[in-house]
Amino acid sequence: MNVLIIGNGLAGTLAAKSLRELDPDLGIEVLGEERHPYYPRPNLIEYVAGRLPLEKIFAFPEEWAARQGITLRLGEKVARILPAEKKVETAAGAVLSYDALLIATGARAALPPVPGVDKKGVFVLRTLDDAHDLIAYLEGHRRVAVLGGGLLGLEIARAIRGRGADVEVIEFFDRLLPRQLDPAAAAILRAQFEKTGISVRLRATTKEILGDSGGVRGLRFESGETLGTEAVVIAAGIKPEIGLAADAGLQIGRGVLVDDRMKTSGPGIFAAGDAAEHRGRIYGIIPAAFEQARVAAANMLGQDKPYGGTVPFNTLKVAGLYLTSAGEIDAEGPGFESLVHSDPAAGLYKKIVLQDGRLAGAIWMGTKKGAAEISRLVALKRDVGTIKQALLEDDFDFTEIP
Repeated sequence: MNVLIIGNGLAGTLAAKSLRELDPDLGIEVLGEERHPYYPRPNLIEYVAGRLPLEKIFAFPEEWAARQGITLRLGEKVARILPAEKKVETAAGAVLSYDALLIATGARAALPPVPGVDKKGVFVLRTLDDAHDLIAYLEGHRRVAVLGGGLLGLEIARAIRGRGADVEVIEFFDRLLPRQLDPAAAAILRAQFEKTGISVRLRATTKEILGDSGGVRGLRFESGETLGTEAVVIAAGIKPEIGLAADAGLQIGRGVLVDDRMKTSGPGIFAAGDAAEHRGRIYGIIPAAFEQARVAAANMLGQDKPYGGTVPFNTLKVAGLYLTSAGEIDAEGPGFESLVHSDPAAGLYKKIVLQDGRLAGAIWMGTKKGAAEISRLVALKRDVGTIKQALLEDDFDFTEIP
């Protein structure tokens, strides 16, 4: 049996690893459009910040794939999938056959429909080559605007600030991290973030990126205000890479549609990671890619392993604050209840959201203590009705909950 994987990002690489663990004799080929072996995308932030050398970016030693008996074809773009023939054709003209195929093409950075996004000095940070280009440009351009106050935007801003640049974050919504934080927590984060020397502009819609043939010179907002800047980094989310699947006649929505076994509408074709849409949802987070890759690998080999979804869960450190956000963080309506413990001066904010007494979500900011435990309880939808207030106390012992 031969399995072909399109994409050597997290989902594709982990699927290959899982397949080899399940079957030592399986033929496994991975096609990666990038010329680099797999690297965790969060490492790009550390590389841009100068905290991680290039050789430490990659997840595995150079010879890892060969030792695993995995054929890794880097810099090889797939031109089309031929489902009826169970073949894949590359841009170079090679034709590869498969018994099972995994589409793990990931996503590209989404670009807003703003005039000037094609100007010199406008960047995204999605690939290692993007990071190389950004670092080189920052050598001579020290004023930077980051469009997007989500997880990636804040991490990029922090990294660039670490190189001594003047940075301003531009966010369309009324708060930072609108998907992870409620307004109260976001206000605390903003205050802490600005202490690092990074400016934040909220409720700002970029109308145009200004500049000339020499590069970016500034931004114009819908309000009419302008901001002078020498570089723009766009962190406006992702757009799943579904072109190959669409051209092959597979069912697509915003992503490649999959069932609970990560199967697409094509025979013997599966999808996982940022390109996959499961029950109407594209997760775009690392835990989902992990789970989907493992499930896809098992089912490609004929096992029956279901995927039931992933509870959104993010942990990071911003402006010196540890932050964990899990599940529903701003839910309202019948049956919902929110409890909060806050100390803005210390940058501390804890919140739990319950639905009929069961944990539905949590925000844990300013401390690591209890963060992993509360996230686990959210994932389990644990009934904590009798101890709900105690969960927020600094000295609560989570080992008392089985």
